[in-house]
Amino acid sequence: MINKLKQIVNRFEELEKLLIDPEILSDNAKVIEISKERSSLEDVVNQSREYIALKEQIEEYQEILDSDDEELKEIAKDDLPNTELELQKCEEMLKVLLIPKNPNDDKNIIVEMRAGTGGDEAALFVSDLFRMYSRFAERSNWQFHVMNANGTGIGGFKEIVFSIAGKGAYGKMKYESGVHRVQRVPKTEASGRVHTSAATVAVLPEAEEADIDIKNEDLKIDTYRASGAGGQHVNKTESAIRITHLPTGLVVTCQDESSQHKNRAAALKVLRSRMLAAEEERIASERAKERKTLVSTGDRSAKIRTYNFPQGRITDHRINYTAYHLEAMLDGDISEMIDQLRIAEQQESLKGE
Repeated sequence: MINKLKQIVNRFEELEKLLIDPEILSDNAKVIEISKERSSLEDVVNQSREYIALKEQIEEYQEILDSDDEELKEIAKDDLPNTELELQKCEEMLKVLLIPKNPNDDKNIIVEMRAGTGGDEAALFVSDLFRMYSRFAERSNWQFHVMNANGTGIGGFKEIVFSIAGKGAYGKMKYESGVHRVQRVPKTEASGRVHTSAATVAVLPEAEEADIDIKNEDLKIDTYRASGAGGQHVNKTESAIRITHLPTGLVVTCQDESSQHKNRAAALKVLRSRMLAAEEERIASERAKERKTLVSTGDRSAKIRTYNFPQGRITDHRINYTAYHLEAMLDGDISEMIDQLRIAEQQESLKGE
């Protein structure tokens, strides 16, 4: 293990030297490429350096214990157990850090949310989730943009599609895919009875043109007049776009941009991302046959979380984790929940190593 860690540290140091090389600095694309690789290694390098130092310290203590210096032997006896414990903790951290990352984790994302069972209340719940994710994006310094929305008259959404751009967006948000369930007294309910409604969330890694090849002859493109809020073009020009991918039957609509050209580009971005996600889901399904994954990010029909308003709690059913600060979480403070899911996934990955 030491040799592997030293190779990683050496590579990191090599990258740092390259970043001050005048020849490299003149090539902006190369600087970005090297900076990304350096950034991806930083955490594991810091942990590796600590591990190597602790390992060398233990070897030094063991040499002292074999010597004739009684005074130093006493010091070594006292310090060795704590140093070995630190080494063990460091090794556990390294095991997690060395797990191969999902290549999509650093991608930007497209999020599709739809109201499920529950009528108007389900649409209002979609609006609550939309606010939660938009606030989380703000807290994370990510860029946030609505691509398509189908609202209701009382402030909810039957469907909303939006993009989030920022470092590690998919790596953090991928755990949100699935069915979210809410238990509360609806605003539309006069008798005060608690109802259960649901919304579906699909988090898609944003696909580049190089990721998914779409042929023009495979597309059926329709234009129509946009509806709802959006500016003077609404109901006057056919700026809204509907794209059907004939081989798969996937249909994407987009009407929230100001022009037909922009809506077409946005719709194609969603289509590519859906196709990439479908391929990822197929691969994940094949892997699942070999080993069950604790924290699934592929099955969007699975009920993953319940938001219980009378008890002020959110429970994630995949890891049986419950938090009692529902209002704060709906205001975008979901880092704790995401961290718990990431830890659970890492532990499951370690079992499979």
